[in-house]
Amino acid sequence: QVQLVESGGGLVQAGGSLRLSCAASGGTFSRYAMGWFRQAPGKEREFVGAIDWSGVRTDYSDSVKGRFAISRDNAKNTGYLQMNSLNSEDTAVYYCAAVRKPYLTIATKVSEFEFWGQGTQVTVSS
Repeated sequence: QVQLVESGGGLVQAGGSLRLSCAASGGTFSRYAMGWFRQAPGKEREFVGAIDWSGVRTDYSDSVKGRFAISRDNAKNTGYLQMNSLNSEDTAVYYCAAVRKPYLTIATKVSEFEFWGQGTQVTVSS
C-alpha cells in the first residue's frame, strides 16, 4: 500500500505560481507512475498531468500545457507539480495519484490509478 500526502496549496493571485508536493510512503515509489488531478466544485475530477516512474516521460492536459510542470525525486519519495501563470480557472482541489506501471508508461484516467492523496486546495484570486 502506498500512502500519498499532498502539500503546498493555498491562496495565490492570478498570474502567480505555486508548487505542490506529493510525499509517498509505504511502497517502492520509484516503480509507480504518478498523476495529478483536480476537482472544482460541481465538476468531475479532471486530469492535469502525469509522469512515468523514471521521470523521463510526462504528459499534460491542454489546459495546463506550457504553464504547469511535473517532476519527481525518487530519492525523496516525492513528486511535484509546479504551477505558473495561474488563473481563476485553476481553482480546485488538487490530488496526486500513483499506480505501478512499466518504464516510460503513464496513466491519465482516474480509473487507472490505485492510490490517491487527500487533496490540497488551490485558490486563485482575480
